[in-house]
Amino acid sequence: MSQPAQPPTPPQQPADGNPYAGQQPAPGAPYAPHPGAQQGGNPFAGQQPGQFGGGAPFVPAPAARNNIGMGLLAALGAAIVAAILYGVLAGAIEREVGYAAIGVGFLIGFAASKVGGPLPALGVTAAVLSLGAVFLGQLIGASMIAADGLGVGFSEVFFDHFGDLVTFWKEEFDFMSFVFFVLGPVGAFAGVRKAG
Repeated sequence: MSQPAQPPTPPQQPADGNPYAGQQPAPGAPYAPHPGAQQGGNPFAGQQPGQFGGGAPFVPAPAARNNIGMGLLAALGAAIVAAILYGVLAGAIEREVGYAAIGVGFLIGFAASKVGGPLPALGVTAAVLSLGAVFLGQLIGASMIAADGLGVGFSEVFFDHFGDLVTFWKEEFDFMSFVFFVLGPVGAFAGVRKAG
């Protein structure tokens, strides 16, 4: 007859509750404790909080700033988008809105400064580009109104008769058109200041 098997005896638990705290691995074992570790305690007890392996805590690299080339590209792209939006709005409601001119400049200045950094040259460039964007937006709006009145397509008025469109714009230029040109750079400087 076979004898009944004895159940294994559980290892003795030390006072701190860690059953493996008192065991010593063989020299060269893969899981040998750190040479500075305290027996039965925290192997990282001697390190400062936030450190691992005794090194300094990880600090992420700062975002790329003060890049005038990227700032100029961002300003140019924002100027094109803002001019189109401004022109479509002006053409759809058949009038210009001062807040939209400020918004054109703000968008250009904000994009330039956010991407390129707080460089004074980007603020000046954003102001100049806002003048061009307001001008282009006014031409787009006038083209939409003229195309609707003549019953032709927008592209025919804008591309085929661009010289006539600019002549018409010069004849219709008044004090309010000048105000819209002033509001663009004001918005650009506000956008640069907000992003910086």
